[in-house]
Amino acid sequence: MTDINAKTPMDKLTEGGTIYTSGNAREFKTGDWRSTKPIYLKDKCKQCGLCFPVCPDNAIPVNKEQKREDFDYDYCKGCGVCAKVCPFNAITME
Repeated sequence: MTDINAKTPMDKLTEGGTIYTSGNAREFKTGDWRSTKPIYLKDKCKQCGLCFPVCPDNAIPVNKEQKREDFDYDYCKGCGVCAKVCPFNAITME
């Protein structure tokens, strides 16, 4: 895999959307696609666990104590599903 940047010539780019190996989603940080961003309000969170299973990008980490942590913005695309399912308004979209 070669690093691609603004100076990479067109003939050195790979075809968009081509997946060469399985299980490589973590290699591609896609969070910059966002137009809105979820904000985690820790003081309102009751650790109910409803948000992280609905995240399509696995961008809500859960630690060893089974407590959710702040968003992984490298992968969050800002869909807002987590904010919709939160019954405590612990996630707002900005």
